[in-house]
Amino acid sequence: MPRIQVLSDTLVNQIAAGEVVERPANALKELLENSIDAGAQNLNVELVAGGSKLIKVIDDGGGIEKDDIALALHRHATSKIRDFDDLQRVATLGFRGEGLASIASVSRLVLTSRFEGDGHAWRVEADHGRLTEAEPAALAVGTTIEVHDLYYQLPARRKFLKSDSTEFAHCAEMVNRLALANPDKQFTLIHNGRASMRLMRGDMLKRCAAVLGDEFAQTAVAIDERAGPLRLSGLAGSPTLGKSSRDAQYFFVNGRFVRDKVIQHALREAYRDVLHHDRHAAYCLFLELDPDGVDVNVHPTKIEVRFRESGAIYRFLLASLTKALSATKAGAVPAGIDPETGEVMAPTPNVQRPQTYADLVARGAYSQQPMPLPVAQEPMALYERMFGDLRRADGDYSGGIEIPPNPLYLNESKDSHGTEKGGISSLEPRAFQGNAAYSPLYEGGRGGISAPLQASDTGIPPLGFAIAQLHGVYVLAQAAEGLIVVDMHAAHERVVYEKLKTALDFDQMPMQPLLIPHVFAADRLDVATVEDHQEALKSIGFDLSATSPTQLAVRSIPLLLKDADAVELAKSVLKDIREVGASQVLTGRRNELLATMACHGAVRANRALTIPEMNALLREMEATERSGQCNHGRPTWFRLTMKELDGLFMRGQ
Repeated sequence: MPRIQVLSDTLVNQIAAGEVVERPANALKELLENSIDAGAQNLNVELVAGGSKLIKVIDDGGGIEKDDIALALHRHATSKIRDFDDLQRVATLGFRGEGLASIASVSRLVLTSRFEGDGHAWRVEADHGRLTEAEPAALAVGTTIEVHDLYYQLPARRKFLKSDSTEFAHCAEMVNRLALANPDKQFTLIHNGRASMRLMRGDMLKRCAAVLGDEFAQTAVAIDERAGPLRLSGLAGSPTLGKSSRDAQYFFVNGRFVRDKVIQHALREAYRDVLHHDRHAAYCLFLELDPDGVDVNVHPTKIEVRFRESGAIYRFLLASLTKALSATKAGAVPAGIDPETGEVMAPTPNVQRPQTYADLVARGAYSQQPMPLPVAQEPMALYERMFGDLRRADGDYSGGIEIPPNPLYLNESKDSHGTEKGGISSLEPRAFQGNAAYSPLYEGGRGGISAPLQASDTGIPPLGFAIAQLHGVYVLAQAAEGLIVVDMHAAHERVVYEKLKTALDFDQMPMQPLLIPHVFAADRLDVATVEDHQEALKSIGFDLSATSPTQLAVRSIPLLLKDADAVELAKSVLKDIREVGASQVLTGRRNELLATMACHGAVRANRALTIPEMNALLREMEATERSGQCNHGRPTWFRLTMKELDGLFMRGQ
């Protein structure tokens, strides 16, 4: 058996390189992180053949002194930590001192650097770990590193590299990650002599627009939440723009891009209620915490971390993102978007970004008052005010806002003799009247809904006023910016769903007794389910009883779903409870059960709605959390601006 022996430094570095430098993108990451730690403001990257032939990084950082330039290529030589206490509180991107040594051991590396205050630069070369003496060179203050022929003396490793285009794509993604984490720095990427990327200095919103696209920046939700030493900031993508892959998910911990199971699960749970099926959310989020609360020294590439209090981190992320997504009511204009041009705006320092259309127009004139919660003394009366149904017997929706059958009125033009010309001189909506909270929108007209909506300067609420129904499926409304199209079933489904959740949270799920019980045939499992889970069924608004060994009777259903098919609704609920149990339904799968109930209770396609009913739905959407998407993540509304409509008809061209 061979004797135990100490490996040479070159072989040790090559072994380490297999962990740290898996492909050119990993080498590029190590070089860029060193430049950022050195305080560079301009980072220029040049690649040849996807980085396998050449990786060149030029920065304007602080540079390296002559006595340290050769030492920088030695293993475990670093200026960023000194002892174990420093390792516990790492605040820099690099700290191990392995990156440069590992890269130098599997390539031909040239390091040229000029320290601030030195008369000239110094240059050192390494050929697979063999260093040359430092020699003078010409260079401005900063550092230039060239990595030639990665793995050219290790054919076993080189054959695992992919095509040049694939390796370049990985390098470009690495630049994107670091660019998102450092919007105040300029990045330039050149591949095979052609400029591929140029990211100018700016703010986070503009950097996200450059990397993730204008559509992401225009529809994303701004987040800035704090809890003790924790802070979550950044942009969470609109659920409507879900991706088929996780490529647009960027999460940073203290400025370092990471992939962590705790983080990913918390974000996935926050999006579960609004994301469509198997789609993936897009986001660029930053978590800041005390460095000693996170261990970044658990993976060779530092892409994984371990939190000291992972449970607290999970709850904070879930609560913060859920809060941000719940505030995305229909009709709101995303933060950072110019309401007139639709272009990304630079954020104003120390000023809270407006979150709704009326905020942008009236600078704070739009206010949402919390819905009254049902109380034990008068649950039914307050429930009616809280959860008033869209459909009244007289086709009206009671409340304080008066809306005419058509929100447009005609200013009839007459000639000098007082005779009507018969043409339409103008189409204008009447202005809001009354107080800020619950006020009539118009003078006269039929009854509309009572909504916590304050007048904007334009006199039109965010989703405008209904003008027609299309094919019994879509509601068309005129808003200040143009045309609003609403999927009435999806929108009403979300409204009902949120109300069911609120009622269940407060243990106030009013029941609607049925004058004549609905009796239906059921198998023995359904009968047993009813007998075993009577209390659980009543807690969600159902009163079911067995009339025979093979029949069940529905005697009460949730008041909010009183117009739904009682038998089909009961069967769906019993199926969920039978499959996973009542306790599991009311905890982990509560929202899925309520979503099923809401789907049964929402208005169906091809049902004709009156103008007041359509306006009632629009006002409910404006006051309901997450109303931009239905329970399944589909969009509930869409806006066509006048600019877009003019483009369709080539007006002004």
